[in-house]
Amino acid sequence: MPFFKTSGVPLRTQICDFPGQSGSLPWRGLPLICQYAGSLPFVPRRFGSPALGRPACPLCGKLSISHRLSPHPLIPLSGNLFTTLDTVTEPVQSATSRTFKLTLAYDGTGFSGWQIQPGQLTIQGQLQAALGRITGEAPLPQGSGRTDAGVHALAQVASFTLQAPIPPENLLRALNRTLPAAIRILDARTVRSTFHARHSAVAKTYEYRISRERICPPFLARYVHACIWPLDPEVLDRAAADLIGEHDFFSFAATDPDHSSEVLLQEPRNSLRTIYSSAWEHQRTEAGQLLVYRVRGNGFLHHMVRNLAGTMLEIGRGQFPPDSIPRILAARNRSAAGPTAPARGLFLHSVEYGPQADDPPLGS
Repeated sequence: MPFFKTSGVPLRTQICDFPGQSGSLPWRGLPLICQYAGSLPFVPRRFGSPALGRPACPLCGKLSISHRLSPHPLIPLSGNLFTTLDTVTEPVQSATSRTFKLTLAYDGTGFSGWQIQPGQLTIQGQLQAALGRITGEAPLPQGSGRTDAGVHALAQVASFTLQAPIPPENLLRALNRTLPAAIRILDARTVRSTFHARHSAVAKTYEYRISRERICPPFLARYVHACIWPLDPEVLDRAAADLIGEHDFFSFAATDPDHSSEVLLQEPRNSLRTIYSSAWEHQRTEAGQLLVYRVRGNGFLHHMVRNLAGTMLEIGRGQFPPDSIPRILAARNRSAAGPTAPARGLFLHSVEYGPQADDPPLGS
């Protein structure tokens, strides 16, 4: 497949393997079209050989894709673009890789969490597949944390590198057209090559949402933990305040040794974490009363927020003494804490980075 020829409008293409022959563009050529369509004309490589019938721009000698804003006056609405997918060995894309930072939101219902798993539908897997369809590359996006199955995100952060010279705003639009509706890209930008979504993070905030209605609205059921028993707000506030500071949270870690911790900072893997803020608040919404626990810290162990929420609910309903948190922390034993709250009520609220960590690349 030497090249494809546009018919005057982006995404309307023909294959020209030999003079006089044409056909529809195969799916392997779609990433290049998605990459360049919708922007100003692109000139990925120098024109090869006029004898082969591959016309080039007479002004710059390069090839371009069709676009209504083409600056090439002699071929304003058509041109040719080498694909390199099969026969061209010279790279079409820029040899300089760029690091991208994506901010995305997703409904975790129906997904087996963030991390890619064989035979499972995951957020990371869907994002990687979408990048492959758009750019022809398939980097594994690194997330700021591995949310569990059923956990949602308001502002997850992912980073990866691409060779493709696609503008961030075009990548954002293309991803939102390609990804399932349960995953939306909120922001896309290029950052310094040293940026890493997880290692560069300095703080994260989670929310755990609880419905206080006698009957949980069905359209809210996927996003809250329905809790109808009486809770003492003062006891909940005290328990949340007892978590602030640096503590050993081993008692609130998952018992699965294969998921021992999620480390935001580059530090030894242990159960010592610092909580900057921890509080409960009541919210009145159209769907009824919500009780929301919000916690911000420098890192969280696997299941830690859900274990904190489940334990404090037990304290709030009188199953544990009001001053239980210090005792549970000192025990360093998972059995000393309360149950793990359901995943559906947990949201990754936001991720924070230090000064200049996610600045634009130098020279941009």
